[in-house]
Amino acid sequence: MSVFAEMMARHARPGRIERVLIRPERLAAPAEVTHALLEEGGLQGDHARPGKRALTLIQAEHLPVIGALLGQGPIDAALLRRNLVVAGINLAGLKGRRVRIGGAVIEVTGICAPCSRMEAALGSGGYTAVRGHGGWCACVVTPGEIGRGNPVEPLQAGEE
Repeated sequence: MSVFAEMMARHARPGRIERVLIRPERLAAPAEVTHALLEEGGLQGDHARPGKRALTLIQAEHLPVIGALLGQGPIDAALLRRNLVVAGINLAGLKGRRVRIGGAVIEVTGICAPCSRMEAALGSGGYTAVRGHGGWCACVVTPGEIGRGNPVEPLQAGEE
């Protein structure tokens, strides 16, 4: 492994789950829960799409940035409609990696771009404010129970 690849695989510390949000229907407001069962198709009770977008994550540290771009304080993550709010680890550094969260393992598959509903949720300029800060999508490798406070731990190749 090259020095660059080794550096990219290192994280200062594990992250942690700050919030778990379930969207029971396509346009319904997300409901916050303390824990949930992560199934192959996404969180139990969530309307998620199976496959590469089964689970969505947002970087907690980006919420004040989005708010600042809108001229406000930190925004409520529920407005962005992502399933997990993660703090303490750079989600962008996890793209293509497997990650253990509680009893589950996910693979971060790509960015979760904002949708046109951001204008209605955040006001004028909401869509543009979220661009580059909209979060990440993941597929489920190993189903399991996850919850608030769980560590978010990148796995090494071959580890599960």
